[in-house]
Amino acid sequence: MALNTNKDLKTFYSIAEVSEMFGISASNLRFWEKEFPSISPKKSGNKVRQYTKDDIEEIRLVYDLVKVRNMKLSTARELLHRNKQGAKDSNDLMERLQSVRSQLIDIKQEIDSLL
Repeated sequence: MALNTNKDLKTFYSIAEVSEMFGISASNLRFWEKEFPSISPKKSGNKVRQYTKDDIEEIRLVYDLVKVRNMKLSTARELLHRNKQGAKDSNDLMERLQSVRSQLIDIKQEIDSLL
């Protein structure tokens, strides 16, 4: 599943936008906020959550660990507590590898169409 987080023109994102980016419910995001202190969106006067790009990167890490790698929340929380940079590096590497794989598939399809 490709995550759509290329909305670089905005400073803040609503909970609906972020939940759509990751394909998870708003209640799931609110739950993750309680479980992972690093996810801490700003709240406006009427308690509307405003997520920054940094918040979205934190959510991306949690999403990768919990939804992609199927870790339990407690395991993901412990991993991020002990080695957050390692988790970030691993996530970045996986994204790059997936991109390369996608490019190779596109190249193969082009070659196959020429034959």
